[in-house]
Amino acid sequence: MTTTGAAAQPLSIGAVAERTGLSVHALRFYEREGLLVGPVRRTSGGRRRYTSVDVDWLLICVKLRESGMPLADLKHFAELVRRGPGNEAERLRLLDAHRQRVDAQIRALEECRSVIAWKVGVYAERLADGEAGGLWDPTA
Repeated sequence: MTTTGAAAQPLSIGAVAERTGLSVHALRFYEREGLLVGPVRRTSGGRRRYTSVDVDWLLICVKLRESGMPLADLKHFAELVRRGPGNEAERLRLLDAHRQRVDAQIRALEECRSVIAWKVGVYAERLADGEAGGLWDPTA
C-alpha cells in the first residue's frame, strides 16, 4: 500500500487530503490526537509538510477506521509503532482482535444479505406471477 511519485518531495496538507480521502480538518485531528507515527514537519512559515511514509501510514489508518477500529485502538497502535521494535507481539494482538471483530461483522452482514436476497426473490416471484397484492398488507 505504498504511494507512488516523488517520494522525496514533501507534500502539503491539501495534497495529503487528496491522496488519503481525509479532510484537512481530519488530518489536523489525527496529528493532534497522536495518531501519526512521526512528527509532521513544518516549513519556516509553519505549514505542514508530509512525507510519503506519512501518507502510507494514513492510508492504513483510513482502512482501519473504515473497518470500525476505535480511535483509542488506533492511537494505541500508533504509540506502539512509534516506540519501535520490541512490541510486535502486542501490535499483532491488537490487529488480530480487530480482524476478528471485522470477521464477525462480515458474517452478520452476510446473514442480512441472505435474508434480503430471499425477500427480493419472494417479491420478484410474486410480482412476476401477478400476486404481489397482500405482501405485508397491514390491513389484512
